[in-house]
Amino acid sequence: AIESAKAETTKPSIIIVKTQIGYGCPGKQGKSSAHGEPLGEDNLKATKENLNWPGVEPFFVPDEVRTHMEEIVKKGQAYEEEWNALYEDYKKTYPELAKEWEAWNSKELPMDFLNSEEFWTFEEKPVATRICSGEVLNRLAKVIPNLMGGSADLAPSTKTLMNGKGDFGAENYRGANMHFGVREHAMAAIGNGMALHGGIIPYVSTFFVFSDYMKHSMRLSALMGLPVIYVLTHDSIGVGEDGPTHEPIEHLAALRSIPNFTVFRPADAKETAAGWYAALTRKNSPTALVLTRQNLPYYKETGKDALKGGYILVDSEKETPDAILMASGSEVELIYEASRKLKAEGIDVRVVSMPSTDIFEEQSEEYKAAVLPKEVRARLAVEAASSFGWHKYVGLDGDVLTIDTFGASGPASVLFEEFGFTVDNVVNKV
Repeated sequence: AIESAKAETTKPSIIIVKTQIGYGCPGKQGKSSAHGEPLGEDNLKATKENLNWPGVEPFFVPDEVRTHMEEIVKKGQAYEEEWNALYEDYKKTYPELAKEWEAWNSKELPMDFLNSEEFWTFEEKPVATRICSGEVLNRLAKVIPNLMGGSADLAPSTKTLMNGKGDFGAENYRGANMHFGVREHAMAAIGNGMALHGGIIPYVSTFFVFSDYMKHSMRLSALMGLPVIYVLTHDSIGVGEDGPTHEPIEHLAALRSIPNFTVFRPADAKETAAGWYAALTRKNSPTALVLTRQNLPYYKETGKDALKGGYILVDSEKETPDAILMASGSEVELIYEASRKLKAEGIDVRVVSMPSTDIFEEQSEEYKAAVLPKEVRARLAVEAASSFGWHKYVGLDGDVLTIDTFGASGPASVLFEEFGFTVDNVVNKV
């Protein structure tokens, strides 16, 4: 069967091996207890006798097994030596390609470009962060040739197509765009495999609410320390008419709770660039870029400070603000505008953009205290998602403006107003 599978080069092969649980154990064979319980000393002894195992002492390994394993190790060493010799010849014959191969596998990045004005500059107009992300992705595709990925049949919506890079498939192994189909779990698992192989920087994409379909693969990305980039769009009730089945509520909290997993929800184009920057430079953890369907403003005040996860977007005139407003993503607009209205009413507030609580928590205690000074107890967190996790930052005297119910169907602007996400409501809460 294995030889037949190897000989088939035009399509996948599957080898089905029919097994019996607990095979060989008289007291457990064919029973679920073989899986859920230890065999026990008596069953272990009976199994060894039943299988004619030469020796009943624990962890006994027959000489013929040791010899067989030693031969396998020697074969592996020989294969490695053969491959190394082949690669040395390759480097001499194709020095430029070998240099590129080594660059891909060393995880080198074009840091000069990532720190350049070209990377951080955008047109000053309202635009959805999913569209900003698509623009950033195509900038990166020109300088990172081993960037490779795609979406679960949603590339036009999630803006994850790299222009001019071709489609990967049996007819074109040079293609960098992958079309996974409506297979979110398989897509994320493939992303993990690409990261484990090395040499490739993988990204996968779908609507944020569909991250539920691939949560286990995402968790394994974090568990294995794999730098898979998840591009997750249509991130809130801003989805609008598709209604509560397509409107994420608990999803931000769920992903933020995964150890070694970075969530980045940008407020504008420059913060979106910061999200991609963070995702590319975090070598031992996955990153989710959580992006909007709807247009968001362009802020002159945003920029590289977003790489700290949370930062002061607009500060108070007083050394100690009367209150602190914090938000991520689309809700930054609300606290930004509310701060102006509050100032006109004599309330001097600080506006904090918090695109990534995960990255913010990695900063020094001094930095975090400078952004969120303990003496300022009047705090408000605003996010069109579950309140879970925000109370850590607002404290007992603070408040949250969040959504702890399912969404609804309707125009996005109507939904935001109905759920209380208005400038006036922010002002009233302060």
